[in-house]
Order: sequence, then C-alpha cells, then structure tokens
Amino acid sequence: MADEEKNDETTEETPEVEETPTAEEVSDTDVSDTSEAPEADETPTAEEVSDTGVSDTSEAPEAEETPEPEAPAKPSRSRKHVPRSARRTRTKLVREKPKTRKPITRTEKPEDERGRRQERRGVVVSDKGDKTIVVKVDVIKSHPRYKKVVRRTVRFHAHDEGNSAGVGDTVRIVETRPLSKTKRWRLAEIVEKAK
Repeated sequence: MADEEKNDETTEETPEVEETPTAEEVSDTDVSDTSEAPEADETPTAEEVSDTGVSDTSEAPEAEETPEPEAPAKPSRSRKHVPRSARRTRTKLVREKPKTRKPITRTEKPEDERGRRQERRGVVVSDKGDKTIVVKVDVIKSHPRYKKVVRRTVRFHAHDEGNSAGVGDTVRIVETRPLSKTKRWRLAEIVEKAK
C-alpha cells in the first residue's frame, strides 16, 4: 500500500506537458489576430491628440513601437594611451628676445635681516684658553606647572679675540656661528671689570 501511495504522489508531481499547436491552428490564429488588429484609420491624428490632450496608446500598441536601444559601443581609449606619433601637436609660442639686456641691480640688504641674535650676560669663570673665555650665566625662571622659581647656571664658551676679558669680569656675549666644537658665542663687550 505504501508503494501505491508513492506512485500516486510521483504521478501527481509530474507537470502536464502542454500540447504545441499544429501548423493549421497557427495559421488560423494568425488570421484571426490580423482581423482583430486596429486599422490605421482608428489611430488618432495629431489634431485629435491636441484636442483631447492625451492619446490612448492602449488601442494601437503595434503601431507605435519604440526602437530597441543598441548595445553600447566599446569605450574609446583615453588620450593617454595614444602613441606619441598619433598625438595631436600644439604650436609653441615663440618669445621675442629683447634687443638689450637689463642690468642686474641688487638692493642692499638691511643688517638685521638675519634675525635677532641672542644675547647673554654673565661672569667670566675662566680665561685660560687662547682667545677663549668661559662665561657663567645665571638663568632664573619659574617652573611651567608648579610656578616655583628655579635657579640654574649655564656655562658658555665664548670667543675673545684680544684676550681682553679676565676672571670675574661681567661681560655680554652674542650668539654666532660655530667657531669650534664648543664655541658658539663671542664676546660683544665687557660690561664691568673685576676689582
């Protein structure tokens, strides 16, 4: 019994095949279709459309068929890939050469253009080196966060061309180009001689 039920289910599941129409039936349907198609006289003219405002396209769908859009053509290659010989050429404008050359004039540069050089004021600690003095500069500044006044001493090696400064002198030194491994300052003036 179970086998019979399975056979019934399989027969029910198979779809029924539709019969294809024969050549005679096809020719009969084509003739009947052409007789039912609307005639050219039934389509509204341009004047009738303008009077009514809208034409009824449902009556004549075959008369006004829209053309099928063509397949898009291959995209043209960009101009970058054109060989050099096939590229378009642009004419270059030729500049006229002046008859006489302008003389070069240089404007005088102001002395302070380099920027303001740093200056320090301190006491000479040592003058034993030749044309070199060691200047002790006291730096007093407040701590950025805790605002406590912090005292520091920094020692600079300065160039003294005439060996004029002695130990204990108060001097003014100016920043300069590197003169040796440690010297980046030079003696500007002796503010006060030691007693």
